[in-house]
Amino acid sequence: MNITQALSWLNSFQNLEGHRATRHKGGAALPVAGKTDELSLDPMLELMAALGDPHLSFRTIHLTGTNGKGSTAKFADAILRELGLSVARYSSPHLERVNERIVWDDREITDEELAAVLTLLSQVTPTLTNQPSYFELLTAAAFAWFAEQGAEVAAIEVGLLGRFDATNVVEADVAVITNIGKDHTDGQGDWRQRVASEKAGIITADSHVILGSPMDELMPTILQEPNRDLWASPTDFAVEDDQLAVGGHMVTVRTPNGVTEPIFLPLHGAYQPHNLATAVATVEAFLGRTLEHEVYEAALAQVDMPGRFEIVRREPTVVLEGAHNPDGARVAKYTLDTEFARLGSWILVIGFLNGKDPAEMFEAIGAADFDAIIICEPTWSRAQPAEEVAEIARAMHLAVEVVPDPNDAVRRALAVTSDEDLVFVAGSLYVVGEVRATARSVDF
Repeated sequence: MNITQALSWLNSFQNLEGHRATRHKGGAALPVAGKTDELSLDPMLELMAALGDPHLSFRTIHLTGTNGKGSTAKFADAILRELGLSVARYSSPHLERVNERIVWDDREITDEELAAVLTLLSQVTPTLTNQPSYFELLTAAAFAWFAEQGAEVAAIEVGLLGRFDATNVVEADVAVITNIGKDHTDGQGDWRQRVASEKAGIITADSHVILGSPMDELMPTILQEPNRDLWASPTDFAVEDDQLAVGGHMVTVRTPNGVTEPIFLPLHGAYQPHNLATAVATVEAFLGRTLEHEVYEAALAQVDMPGRFEIVRREPTVVLEGAHNPDGARVAKYTLDTEFARLGSWILVIGFLNGKDPAEMFEAIGAADFDAIIICEPTWSRAQPAEEVAEIARAMHLAVEVVPDPNDAVRRALAVTSDEDLVFVAGSLYVVGEVRATARSVDF
């Protein structure tokens, strides 16, 4: 199969992430976090066995959590590569191309390589007892390609929860739980314990556990899973100092092995220094030692995070931020207030997937502080209709304009801005993904 045929075959399988769709189609429901009825690793284990268990050919850093997985994984990847290791990385969702999810030696899988591994899966799948899902097949493709490339270690992000996620066939050397948030849950009753229990399912008896945020009340739940060792923030590791610098932050990190010299992190985002601290702790736990300052400096000097406080235009400034839950939105607003000078007007372009509370998101992101708000909706089956979101905004006495197509929404924002203004695109990685390619165009 060529890449078009291969992706068409892949897209024929059940995809709980949602899919590109005609506007105003109804969204598909997702499982409530902590509710794992009918979930099983059996299809993935059968698929791995049919492929010769490629997931066991490399060591693994396994990451779960509501926010911060992507940055933590990418920082850890960069640091380990600087040491000369062959490093793979698997993430979700993608912004523009599915190839972004499958990375080895800091390069995405090519169309030809992806087509080849999906062709192999298409030949194996008819022999299986269990029908795999889209995410299981894509995860299997990543693991098979990583093994083929000779990866020594892989940073693997969980898709949803942990215990029954397709990625959880790996045996984590380091199991990272960045934080516990309300995404994909109704927020009722003991939801934090239920979510923590499912995320802790990635821990094995040989795992060194890294807890990226305070989880004291959840510790009994997490410790139900046997582990090799455990470091928790802020007790065992933390950001010791964070100073704003031109184009990013100067960050000093404390771990059980000592305190680093200040590390330049060339990224905006008030959350990124903490993600760096989690990544440093993760790498030190994986290696069992500290590293020289020069390693951190060289590894992180050119690191980037597409869609995370990414500045894609100047005059006016256009910032893409994939904040998609209240915790992320609050930190995003704090970052705007502390890292960006308000020289002109601020315009918010925002849209959500189903399952988000628009009122809570508007409050968290400080929508009332923006000079104009444009509501859009991602072209996905699980998008919240822009008009429905606008009704909620108006009930909060917010003046909004509705432009459903995300690209048209940014065009509308740019049409009313001057060079000193700022356009902030947020609410969903799917919105950010839709506008990212064209937002960088001179003729956008």
